[in-house]
This record gives sequence, C-alpha cells and structure tokens, in this order.
Amino acid sequence: MQEKQTLQQHQRETYKLVEKLISTEFKDPLELLKRLVKEIVDHTGFDITGGRVWEFIPEVMAYELRMQYGSVEKIPENYRIFIADQPFLLDLVKERTITTIETDKLLKEKGIKLYSVTGVGQIIKTKNGKFYKYLLGFNAPEIKPTFAETLTIISSVATVALKNIIDTIERKKIREDLYQAAQIQKNLFPDHYLEFYDYEVYGVCIPDAEVGGDYFDYLQIEEKENEEERLGIVVGDAASKGLSAAIQALFVSGAFRMGWSYSTRMSDLFSRLNKLIYKTFQYERFVTLFYCELTLSSNRLVLYVNAGHCAPIHYRVDSDSIRKLEPTGGLLGILSNQKFRVENIRMHVGDLLVLYTDGITESMDENHNLYGEDRLIEILKKSKDLSAKEIAFSILEDVNKFSAKSDFNDDKTIIVVKRREKY
Repeated sequence: MQEKQTLQQHQRETYKLVEKLISTEFKDPLELLKRLVKEIVDHTGFDITGGRVWEFIPEVMAYELRMQYGSVEKIPENYRIFIADQPFLLDLVKERTITTIETDKLLKEKGIKLYSVTGVGQIIKTKNGKFYKYLLGFNAPEIKPTFAETLTIISSVATVALKNIIDTIERKKIREDLYQAAQIQKNLFPDHYLEFYDYEVYGVCIPDAEVGGDYFDYLQIEEKENEEERLGIVVGDAASKGLSAAIQALFVSGAFRMGWSYSTRMSDLFSRLNKLIYKTFQYERFVTLFYCELTLSSNRLVLYVNAGHCAPIHYRVDSDSIRKLEPTGGLLGILSNQKFRVENIRMHVGDLLVLYTDGITESMDENHNLYGEDRLIEILKKSKDLSAKEIAFSILEDVNKFSAKSDFNDDKTIIVVKRREKY
C-alpha cells in the first residue's frame, strides 16, 4: 500500500513539474525539450546521470542528436543513431517507453550503459514503420522500473506541449470556434446549486481561457427495486490546455455519463473509463477524476473513488477535524490496466465535503508561493456556518485575492457539499 501511494505521489510530482513547463512560452519545440531534459536531470528525486534530445531524420532513417546534458562525456554534435542499428526503435511507437542496455559503441565509450528512452511529439509514418519526431533518452547507473512510468508521464505531457506550440498560429484563426466551444461547454455544466434531501451542493467552474480542461457534473440516481436513491458528484481535470483539454473533458464527461448509466459498480466504471481514455487519446492521456455518491442511509454514507485527483477535504464539524480523501487509484489513461478501490466516509449534520481541482491549491502569488491546502482548510473552517454557495464563493474570493498579481493561471473548479439538519 505504501509503495502504491509513493508511486502515485511520484507521478503527481512529475506531472506538476512538466505541467509548469507547458504554461511557459517557448519559441519552438526543441527549446521546450531542452529545458525539460535539464529539469529532469537536475531533479534530485529522479537520480538521472544524463539526458539527450534526438530528432528523427526520415531521409536517412536515423535520429540525430540535438541536445545533451548531464555528467556524461560529451557526444559529438549531430551524432546519428540509425534505425537499422537499433531495431528496438521500431517498437517504440507501440511501447512509448523502453528501458534497455546501450549497444552503440560510441555511446558506450561515453559512459552510457543503461538508459530509458521515450517518444515525444508527432508520429511520422515511413515505409519502414512509424517513428516519433523526437526521443528523450536518460541514463543512470541503475534505472528503477517505476522510472519507465515516469517517462510515460513526461512524454505524454511534453507531447501535448509540443502540439500546442505548433498549433499556436492555427489557434489564432479559430477564435470564433473557440467561443462556440466555450458556449457548448458552459451549457453542459449543471446548474450550480442542487438540493438533495438534507444535502445542499454548490459547484462552480472558472476556465482560465475560453475553454478549459476542468469539468464537474451531478448525476441523480432514482430509486429502483433493490436500489436506493443516490446523488453522484464527479469532478475531473484533463492534463492538457486550451481546446485540446476542453475536447478531452467533453469526451470524458460524455463517456462517464454513458458508462455510469450501465455500470452499477464504481470500481468497474473507473476501470472501463481508464481503458477507454488509454485507447482513445494518443497524446493527452492524462485525466484526474474524483467521483462520490451521497446515499440516504441512516449514517449518510458517502462512497467514493479517487483516480489521482486532488484529495477532497471532509470537515467534521463535531470534532473540528479534517480528513483528506486521498487517491484510491492512479491517473486515468496512464496504463491500460489499473485497479481502483472504493472507499467511504460518513457525513454528519453540519459536515462539509469540498471537491476541487489543482487550480485552487496551486494558484500562486507574485512570489510564486502556492495557495496550498492549509489555506484552503483555514478558509473552510472560518466559513463553516455559511451555506454551500457562500462557502464556495468565500474560497474563490480568497484564491483570487491571493493570485491577483500572478502571471500563472489555471482552470478553477470547486464544489461544496454540506449536510443540513433538516430537509
């Protein structure tokens, strides 16, 4: 259990590191990749000795060195690795990330013995097969199995960033389409306020741009034979930015609703959705998702699954205590086969449950300090006697004041659930 939690935390740290690079403007793809390799090699948690960026040259069926960094002896500029000499590269599009022993004579002489390589960017089709536009290679004396999963995260998010850079000019031409997409997305959000017996719920989503990758929804389950009435609440965050994030969020929203209507077991629903995202999105595979169901049991049991999402906060008013609903599974789409646990809490009268996306806690001030969970909890406790709507707006107001002078922005979503004494 501890090993799984460590892996999930490592994945989220990696995801945050690369996502920050996405939010920085770069003049071309290579500039981003060079910066990314440097960040990874310098990151003390990865234990990497050196890193390189390679670019595919279809005319000669080889990858050419574009950048190298680290404590490895320097490789000649524009050095080429030919596909014919490295047949495993034929499988890289399928595998995405491969760890292997170095066989190139010169690279071995430079001290590279064991390395992991991952594909990034556009997939180029040739008569000999399919190849990634760029490769990121990292070497170390010892490479742990979890590093391959880390590289998968890096390559997926970096590919999104490269795609965004290339599409910048084209995006300027489709502003009107973006506006229409924003209207569609807005219309698909539920009404902010909802009453469900002795629960009051208020949710709001504020995209950073015309469209965003955050979404939330309410799903009411009517009473049937052998099935009690329940209220489902889902909140998600797509990995990419802008239009691609909005498309992914819309897809996940529709897929979740459809799967939810057919699947009665929450763990099965998440497993199926995970496989669907893995197969559907070649680049933007990452989605964090939290789903809970408010039941009408005598102890007001709340069932939930957390797929790598920010841990919602359960505030117990009687004991003035906090419980964070930590992930019960990994990010959706990272691996085709994942398991998801269903956990539960009890909502007592006056209790609060706050669901949110990382745009809340990772908002920054002008000095790049994070808003953080502690400040969120502090505001939550101060406003505990207010309505769900008032609590939501108190939090948003405090976040906006905190980040008013910051250059970094992200989609912000918050949903407040409060159990009232009567209904």
